[in-house]
Amino acid sequence: MDSSVIKKLILFFFIIFNTSANSIEFKGDFFQGHFVLGKTNSGAEILIDKKKINVSEDGYFVFGIDRDRKYDLVITEIFNGKKNKITKKILKRDYNIQRIDGLPESKVTPPESVYKRIKEENNKIGEARAINSSLNFFKDTFIMPVNGVISGVYGSQRILNGIPKWPHYGIDIAAEKGTKIKSSATGIVTMAEPDLYYTGGTIIMDHGHGISTIYSHLDELYVKVGDKISQGDIIGTVGSTGRSTGPHLDFRINWFQTRLDPMSVLK
Repeated sequence: MDSSVIKKLILFFFIIFNTSANSIEFKGDFFQGHFVLGKTNSGAEILIDKKKINVSEDGYFVFGIDRDRKYDLVITEIFNGKKNKITKKILKRDYNIQRIDGLPESKVTPPESVYKRIKEENNKIGEARAINSSLNFFKDTFIMPVNGVISGVYGSQRILNGIPKWPHYGIDIAAEKGTKIKSSATGIVTMAEPDLYYTGGTIIMDHGHGISTIYSHLDELYVKVGDKISQGDIIGTVGSTGRSTGPHLDFRINWFQTRLDPMSVLK
């Protein structure tokens, strides 16, 4: 074989090798509020906006995009001493305005007597969402936890009794009281509270790398903290506990403290 041909083949394979060694694959859309699953080289480091995140032994990582993010997202891969920087433009979404009237006044503007309780409960929820475990269930496909009509969507601005409140950070699935709720993915229970002020019966599960799911307004809870739950296991039943106007499941997913659209995972 001619030496020039050999040199060209060596150069070709060198380029192919280096391209594949520094490639990152993404599953998910770069929209506000979306869940994004990534795959890189085993042993690589990944930074999201200069923050180092967990990468599994087989190269999987995950991150989320805030509901109101307006600027580009930068992913940096460090592998074999080389940096590969990728900049992704975040696409804007339009959100619905949702008006809910007829709530008890104490649920819209809580009395001062419950401020301490609300603060303590919010701290516990924040601690559960902050868990950064090495579980790798986050990379599996998530399933709808209950069958029903989606009556509330992610990101909608809520106006309660005419007073603007925080946006809704989950999806509401209307179903009859007592309807069984399935675990959307395999994970470990990190919170199981029967009576939180806002969310009533509440379960939080850790799926690894900062990904957690929250199930709220439950009537009955069938799990306890520390339980390992497989996808599809029954964890409780639909209720109308906490601040609720009727039986439904408020289902949420988070990447640490970033609240994500569950539909970006369920799809």
